[in-house]
Amino acid sequence: MTSLYKSLHDSYVSNKPRSSSWWTLAGILGALTVLGILLAIAVLERPTCSRDHEMLPEDPGEGSLTLDQCRMVLVESIPQHMAYKANVTFGIPLETVWKDLLSVAAVQVDVASFYWTLTSEDISINSSSDKAGREILEQFGALPSRNVSVRLVTSIPSVKTNSTDLKVLKQKGVHVRKVNFGRLTNGVLHSKFWVVDRKHVFIGSANMDWRSLTQVKELGTVVYNCSRLAEDLLKIFQSYWVMGHVNSSLPQPWPSTYDTTINKQHPLLVKADNLSSSLYLTGSPPPFCPLSRTDDLEAILSIISEAKRFIDISVMEYFPVTLFQKPNRYWPFIDDVIRTAAFERGVKIRMLISCGRNSNRAMLPFLQSLASMDSPEQNISIQIKIYIVPLGNQSDIPFSRVNHNKYMVTDEMAYIGTSNWSGDYFSNTAGVGLVISQRAPHIVWKTEALQGQLGAVFNRDWYSQFSVRLRDLEHRPDCSMSPSHKVT
Repeated sequence: MTSLYKSLHDSYVSNKPRSSSWWTLAGILGALTVLGILLAIAVLERPTCSRDHEMLPEDPGEGSLTLDQCRMVLVESIPQHMAYKANVTFGIPLETVWKDLLSVAAVQVDVASFYWTLTSEDISINSSSDKAGREILEQFGALPSRNVSVRLVTSIPSVKTNSTDLKVLKQKGVHVRKVNFGRLTNGVLHSKFWVVDRKHVFIGSANMDWRSLTQVKELGTVVYNCSRLAEDLLKIFQSYWVMGHVNSSLPQPWPSTYDTTINKQHPLLVKADNLSSSLYLTGSPPPFCPLSRTDDLEAILSIISEAKRFIDISVMEYFPVTLFQKPNRYWPFIDDVIRTAAFERGVKIRMLISCGRNSNRAMLPFLQSLASMDSPEQNISIQIKIYIVPLGNQSDIPFSRVNHNKYMVTDEMAYIGTSNWSGDYFSNTAGVGLVISQRAPHIVWKTEALQGQLGAVFNRDWYSQFSVRLRDLEHRPDCSMSPSHKVT
């Protein structure tokens, strides 16, 4: 990996304004389509992700059928004081799911998160909206007294806070390790997932932060009673855990115990009544993935490339560059396949990009460049909207009031991840994703299929009063990309 950067801040901790030279570069690149010479250079820098996965001896070859129920449920957190119109789809509240998982835990809980701040004192403010975070912190602390083993893995360097969460939990018998991704890969541990009793899984955009429960818009999924998937995710957790040892070093290759039989070529097959699903986990960065694991970037590129009719993307950040290397590098891989899908195959593209008061306003030229391709006369459809969470009277809460989602849904597949969409997140930063492809009759699709629910949530947000087109950003003070936004 050639990527170098000092620190990768999470969604609501980073995004400081760039220098004038950065703005010049962003403006030039944003106006360009993909030039051949830049592609030739960029390909040399592409993370190792497209590869033929090793066929393991126990691998059936076409996919592995599980007898587990593997019930997948959409999970969301909608910030306080946001009112949608009636009769729209919502996921189960994140607070409800986390508390439920902690209540049913009987043997083991393993959690990976970028950082922990479950009380408002952790960020030196006083807010009653941290009540849910406090309750969840208390539930975690009670697990060892119920003879439930708890392992928490987080990142070094982490977000600078006054948090004592992990110290308090260690005193109550919780096992904690911090991984120095800066030393190992020049990145951070940005994954966000839970594994409970080796059979229940949560993956999504939410860190262990009280703001994720009440002040930030989050999205993920909980998969109940799916031991095959849970055991596979535990292999990723274990790779973090062993790298949390002092002076650890990345094995090349990873020992066979970290291999997986579940990947893009051989997904896990789940059949329940009239709903059939295939799913697999992805991982990044490449040095943390055995050859049998589908790389996160590889999955995203293939999902976009295999879409036939539409691609709906909702991410907090979208940059076809690296943000934290010095110097920044052009990184067009996702951007290229989006343009190709729209231009060559007539796939309809909709992108919902987040904007808050701390968002990186240098995104705008790149988004404008993509949107400029939209041409109904040539059957090219690329529509982009900006999703703005109203600040309201919550201005005293830093790095909040933002859409933190990281997902994509197409006519063929759905993807729920933990990474923002810029180069650094896929080359040297730890992230995971869940890829799902489902088939069901229409009535089942609307009520039971996660893929169908995800599409309904995207439509809800796309047509909501919180989404605005690029040309309508003029008077949006809660969005850093708006000309009327005042930098404080």
